[in-house]
Amino acid sequence: MNLFRVMEISGSALLAERLRAEVVTANLANAETTRTDSGGPYQRMHVVFGARPAIHGGFGMMLASLADMHAEDVRVVNVVADTTPPNRRFEPGHPDADAQGYVSYPSINPAEEMVNLMGAARAYEMNASAVTSTKNMIQSAITILS
Repeated sequence: MNLFRVMEISGSALLAERLRAEVVTANLANAETTRTDSGGPYQRMHVVFGARPAIHGGFGMMLASLADMHAEDVRVVNVVADTTPPNRRFEPGHPDADAQGYVSYPSINPAEEMVNLMGAARAYEMNASAVTSTKNMIQSAITILS
């Protein structure tokens, strides 16, 4: 496989995992947000990953990287809202309480979000390590050729 293509794939994964970490962090930060601009409680968000087919720049690049024809970049397909209904707590003195005294809180489990954040951080670290290893291989190849 073309080493520069490996760098591109790892770079796209770094961007996707960074967005995933940002979304999870926003979920954690808004775990107690009972009112948003749209009027209801904050809705938990999810990042949906997908694959983007490799783009080949002409016949020469295709021949140089025949092994890369099925390699795909990581991309964020969408950021979607969770459809889980909000948690209702009886807090009659709360400013956002309804007529029965219940307040709607986002259905966010902080423990689950922390696990998601650790997963995003570890995936980011692995892709950063892959970039570093690939860079070292390229440097070694240049040293051998010179």
